Amino acid sequence: MSQISEEKLKRIKKIESTINKNLFIICVVITLIAMLMTVIGFFNRGIFPPSGISIFYIGVLFVYSIHKEMLRWLGEKETERQGEWFLYIWIGLTLILYIINFFTKNYFSYSPEGLPIESLKETSIITLEVSVTFVFTRLSKVIRIIIEKR
Repeated sequence: MSQISEEKLKRIKKIESTINKNLFIICVVITLIAMLMTVIGFFNRGIFPPSGISIFYIGVLFVYSIHKEMLRWLGEKETERQGEWFLYIWIGLTLILYIINFFTKNYFSYSPEGLPIESLKETSIITLEVSVTFVFTRLSKVIRIIIEKR
């Protein structure tokens, strides 16, 4: 590589690292909002309509994850492993909601009128989507390592 292209690569890495930090902050804020809406949706037993934030949230999380992987493929070694916390927290939240619902004998699975509520199902789907995103990025990392070793 010539000196000019190395300088360009450094500049690109710096710009992309800044973008990734901003995407992480955005992702954290949206995660907290999505989790808050999920918890409210669970405990209100149908008083509020379903939040519908899951598609938007997963999209933002996916963009952040793909961008972070792009940085890794560019050779950025300083990317932190913060993203896995999204997975752990969603798994923990979902498990806690299931335990609460179990010990209350499905109290939070039905509205006061006795109609079924899908909040636990929606939370499980978000958690599984976050899991798939995590596994996809880990797979990308493994593929990159295999390619670099050849």
